[in-house]
Amino acid sequence: MPAPVPFAEIIRSDFVEGHHYGSAVSLSADGTVSWSLGDIDSSILPRSSTKPVQALAMVILGLDLPPDLLALACASHSGEEFHQEGVRRILTSVGLDESALGNIEDYPYDAQAREEVLRRGEPKTRLAMNCSGKHAAMLATCVAAGWPLEGYLDPEHPLQVGIQEVFEACTGEAAYVTVDGCGAPALSTSLTGLARAFANIATAADGPGARVAEAMRAHPEFVSGTRRDEVTLHRAVPGLIGKLGAEAVYAVALTDGRAWALKADDGGDRARSVVMAAALLRDGVGDLEGVDADAIRSTGDVPILGGGRRVGQIRALL
Repeated sequence: MPAPVPFAEIIRSDFVEGHHYGSAVSLSADGTVSWSLGDIDSSILPRSSTKPVQALAMVILGLDLPPDLLALACASHSGEEFHQEGVRRILTSVGLDESALGNIEDYPYDAQAREEVLRRGEPKTRLAMNCSGKHAAMLATCVAAGWPLEGYLDPEHPLQVGIQEVFEACTGEAAYVTVDGCGAPALSTSLTGLARAFANIATAADGPGARVAEAMRAHPEFVSGTRRDEVTLHRAVPGLIGKLGAEAVYAVALTDGRAWALKADDGGDRARSVVMAAALLRDGVGDLEGVDADAIRSTGDVPILGGGRRVGQIRALL
């Protein structure tokens, strides 16, 4: 894999302290590359950035959920109470409960929600784990299709075979299959392929793609949480769909077919939102009608602290 390039710098009191290296791609509305940094063609693991594509596959395979719960199927949720209740609703709708989930147990992803759980002395749970919405949707898809629940995370299970087929069709690339942090199959693609998949969903006029896109647009707090940069970006740009992934992956697309995808090679998540905000502003998204450009900028504002006060920032190199 070719070396990534510096795409963000760490500024402390006007001194460049270090860099985050990574790659990024911007696709035009016609699917061609508008500009890029680093390596946009080698395979990466998009991790949870693939969830909207997995949700698309599940709808094609028979999943039928109301929009808020379909958005939750796309989520790396914060583990707030409404997220956990939503997972219960998905499971209850097909006669299941938390014990059916195959994801690991965890505390909520959101710091405030996690602190509340710890203060109450409560244990890790499968419901609180950020991938539980996807897993509940996978189980509901199996019930709808008449497939066995046992082994639903096996790459050879018909559910996962179907997801991989849709994923490869959306990205236009063959996927390498490994295991994600939650235990589900993790599929590879390039940054270009990931951006292409998001553009396919964002531009869908009807059918399963449109259902997924509209669910994410209508319920962005279910896709992430109430205190996340993702939800701020969704609300700042009408029609946008976006999703982060572990190891500092981020993909975004608009209804006009433009799409962006990036990855910090070191997995440093603090650079992720900074570079994406800069990419969108570079391509004029802040000037579109109805867009809150200041809110886009706020998602890219990651301060560097010294003595408890702001002394610098992470700055994108675009």
